[in-house]
Amino acid sequence: MINEDNTPISVNKKPTKSDFGTIRPLAAYSIHGIAFHNNSLYAIDPTTGYLFQINPTTGNTKIINTNRWGDFVGGTDLAIVDNTLWFTAEESVYFCSLDAPELNPELFVRLSYSVNGVAVWENTVFVTCYKTRDIIIYNRETAKEITRHPCPGIGMENITVKGEEIWLCDKLEQTVFCLDRATGRKIFSVLTPFPSPTGIAFHIDPETKAETLYISYADREPYIRDNPNAEPNFELQYRDLTFIHPLYYYYNRDKEYALSNGYLVEMSYIEEISPLDPVELKELEWRIALPAETDRQKVVKVEPIGLPFTEEIQDGQRVAVFKIDRLKSDDRFIFGWKAILEVWSIKYQLTPRHCQELPELPVEYKHKYLVDDDNLAMHTEIILRAAEEAGDKETNLLRKMYSIRNYVYDKLAYGIKPQIDTPDIVLRRGVGSCGEYLGVLLAISRLNEIACRTVGRYKCPADPLKKNIPMVPDFNHVWMEFYIPGRGWLPMESNPDDMFEGGPYPTRFFMGLCWYHAEMAKGIPFETLKSEGLPLNKDKVSIGELAINHVSFTILEELKPGK
Repeated sequence: MINEDNTPISVNKKPTKSDFGTIRPLAAYSIHGIAFHNNSLYAIDPTTGYLFQINPTTGNTKIINTNRWGDFVGGTDLAIVDNTLWFTAEESVYFCSLDAPELNPELFVRLSYSVNGVAVWENTVFVTCYKTRDIIIYNRETAKEITRHPCPGIGMENITVKGEEIWLCDKLEQTVFCLDRATGRKIFSVLTPFPSPTGIAFHIDPETKAETLYISYADREPYIRDNPNAEPNFELQYRDLTFIHPLYYYYNRDKEYALSNGYLVEMSYIEEISPLDPVELKELEWRIALPAETDRQKVVKVEPIGLPFTEEIQDGQRVAVFKIDRLKSDDRFIFGWKAILEVWSIKYQLTPRHCQELPELPVEYKHKYLVDDDNLAMHTEIILRAAEEAGDKETNLLRKMYSIRNYVYDKLAYGIKPQIDTPDIVLRRGVGSCGEYLGVLLAISRLNEIACRTVGRYKCPADPLKKNIPMVPDFNHVWMEFYIPGRGWLPMESNPDDMFEGGPYPTRFFMGLCWYHAEMAKGIPFETLKSEGLPLNKDKVSIGELAINHVSFTILEELKPGK
């Protein structure tokens, strides 16, 4: 991943022979654990106990434990070394020879708790345990414990070992971690393009020696079932979804971030003029923010829809300006923009150590990002008290931001309401939407001297296997960025990591965003109106009363991150 001169190694954007694309094992319900061996892919299904041998090129699948499948029920991971198969099931780790006429598992070690992952490297066996949150390392010959490393995430983790590195995928964190094999220190981590990763393995092309990392996924998906015995005949059902897909990654050590699977996406945003009440506006200027250029998002092309627009720069960001001489109640037309974007998942690799000695926050940032400029109720007693409690007397900026996030997650549960209330009301109520979570986070962070801003505006429906199909997001979405002097702006999701009451909470979206986020309107309004040179009073007429918005995403192709 890193050259000897500390420059990042990128992943070639062109497919190689080792790229098999998406692999869907036949008759599999829930793949948990994969391994490559002799040009075949092996996978275990804990539901049925089937051990699959898969041709990764054709997808042809066969069951190789036809008489001993019962021994493999509950299996959660596997590894193959020296023609010996290792696998985990319940509290035990087993091994058996692939050369034997019939697979006959032998016990290697039994723990007090369920084990999840297993990997073998030379004379050592690595086992992950969700209950103890450890990577337990055993001597392969004696089955005696050598040492332990702490698991980096909070979910069930599958494991593989490559050279001097340990690689883990965390089902709940939606993250792959690369650790130093000797010390367990995290080198970097990347987000997976799909939720619920359940297996991890490297494929090495026998000719080119090119390496490709593969991840298996096991989840459930909703679908509409046509039931002729029901009335109405269409009903919502769920079914198992499992497949194996390559994970492409790029670690930029100098800039301290890592990218993973990206997609070329077409996004369109359109306003359809349809006033609810009689209105007449002269010299109307309608501003809509355009997609931003960031470490994880590149704008390939932007073009107008319906009406032409001019561009202006607002706080360093591109904004489309549509000018309408006169808008009357009976006018009907559409206008907006269409953009082609390259989007990747990103995970910044900063630690509290990077924030020990920081320069002063620029004065202009203090005046702009530490003030109550959006009804944040920063003067109210409940918010002032929350800011004091959440800061927890922490002096390290990154630890303080993490503490604030967890405090807000402890106090709030997710729920959607018709309107956005101020943070003091939201905190008393204990339930908030993404925008309300964001308001509380902004207020508390700014009172703790952390510069932060609103970011949005939409998320592409997270189904990258559906290419060239227009998809409509259910909601708009906002999140936040916080500023580290000398480092820059870092993203943080407003609420998706608030998964369990009282925690622990995942950190996948703390300094990270998945590929489906469309970034625009960083600290500026997404849409504003002016009439005759003056801002339009919302009490007089709002955007929602004038127009209906239409948002669409189309995933065109998958991309590999690189320089």
